[in-house]
Amino acid sequence: MNDRNIRVPTSVYGRSAYIEAAFNHPESEDSSKQSLEQIWERRFEPQRQHMVQRQLVKRGIKDPRVLYAMATVPRHRFVPKAERYNSYQDTPLELGHGQTISQPYIVAYMTEQAAIPHHGSVLEIGTGSGYQTAILSTLAQQVYSVEIVAELAQQAREQLRLSGYDNVHVKHGNGYQGWPDQAPYDAILVTAAPPHIPRRLVEQLAIGGRLIVPVGHPAQTIQVIIKTPKGLQMKQTLAVRFVPMVGAVGDRYNRWNG
Repeated sequence: MNDRNIRVPTSVYGRSAYIEAAFNHPESEDSSKQSLEQIWERRFEPQRQHMVQRQLVKRGIKDPRVLYAMATVPRHRFVPKAERYNSYQDTPLELGHGQTISQPYIVAYMTEQAAIPHHGSVLEIGTGSGYQTAILSTLAQQVYSVEIVAELAQQAREQLRLSGYDNVHVKHGNGYQGWPDQAPYDAILVTAAPPHIPRRLVEQLAIGGRLIVPVGHPAQTIQVIIKTPKGLQMKQTLAVRFVPMVGAVGDRYNRWNG
């Protein structure tokens, strides 16, 4: 799944396809011979390109590798069937179990901030539907993802397998603990909001690695944390609203005080 010579399709920058067109497109005579997924893909591909152009490029997402991933990963495969027609809308979607899938812009923004190298190893905290995981899979050499809801972990693992993302490893567990056996990581993305920066995640970063995490309750800000030989460089970026990160919130020994 990792393309080492990625170029952004011209449609990312030049195509403007409205959502209505995707559903009014006439079926070909041999559509009955196509798989259901092929039919869905043909309907949703214009929406995906429209999403990249209008929601991402116009808001300042510039990294060609991130745009390529957003333009090619089929988001509609990772949302509940009841929400499938909203897959490429500029909004988060409910997954059940009190969890959500972030709006496309936030997925792209956090991924761009992570600055993932081609050869990189990435840890994701909060697998959710597996969509952000699939985006990371197209950019990194290996992706490790931890999900605290067992049912979501199993569903995401299966969907990622069926979709061909074979460099992804998903486990059920407490995200506050990370995945120490596979550390260090070139990037760690957290898709739920802890009240503080988890110390164990900082410890699992490689030197030069980045931790992208929405911090706070109830107000949250995405923090970009870069680990250097001399310590941490930190900056606060977007104000956001994520679901709270579930787990060992009260563990005072897992709070970064550096």
